[in-house]
Amino acid sequence: MSNSLSFEDIDLGDELAVVHPDVSMTNVKKFCDAAKHSFERFIDHDAARAEGFPGAIVPGIMSQGLLASMIHRWAPGCTIKSIDTVFRGSLLVDSQITMTGAVTDTNESERRIELDLTIVAEDGRTGVIGTATVEFPV
Repeated sequence: MSNSLSFEDIDLGDELAVVHPDVSMTNVKKFCDAAKHSFERFIDHDAARAEGFPGAIVPGIMSQGLLASMIHRWAPGCTIKSIDTVFRGSLLVDSQITMTGAVTDTNESERRIELDLTIVAEDGRTGVIGTATVEFPV
């Protein structure tokens, strides 16, 4: 039995399940180490404050990875063809962020959908907006 979502199951306006990913300092440090992206503003609250941030911030590339993970959880087996994001504000490490997505277009002949994506900071500010193109197998 497969838990995969098929293209035929999707309707315009469908929403992905809301996700609250773990952006604890421990997870951000693990990500930064793996990505070789260990800048102090991401892994040290005091260093980030010295740069004018309210605390350590989640790296943009980690935000994109979290969005990709949300998409794959929603539609296992799909192929993400592109993710395009705009960073509108910082997301703080050790906070609760909220990720959402919605189907905004479907292309039956290519078995592709377009998603609008959003990451909202704990204080309600929109931190990241974007779109993704996702392709489904035959």
